[in-house]
Amino acid sequence: MSDPVCPQCGSENAYPDGSQWMCPECGHEWTPGEEATPEAAEGAVKDANGNLLADGDSVTVIKDLKVKGSSLVVKGGTKVKNIRLTDGADGHNIACKIDGIGAMNLKSEFVKKA
Repeated sequence: MSDPVCPQCGSENAYPDGSQWMCPECGHEWTPGEEATPEAAEGAVKDANGNLLADGDSVTVIKDLKVKGSSLVVKGGTKVKNIRLTDGADGHNIACKIDGIGAMNLKSEFVKKA
């Protein structure tokens, strides 16, 4: 069996340290098999129920959301199709278009996977 490569930087110099693996180049620590699970991926986006979201998914808004800078409101129960996941530097990690409102960003904590 060959030694695993670091899931963060791809280094082949990883070594075992007890029950975990260590990367001497970037300092990342992981358990064997962790790199294969999508939940372990950096920046994995989950909905309000803990389901993993992906680009192109459809989601439903779970509560009324005021649109900042206008008098519009996104009503709870609104279905949003074909979402795009973003880096979410300001907490808004979903980019989408909502009928009647237009392009906007949402926080994943206010949606559930449809």
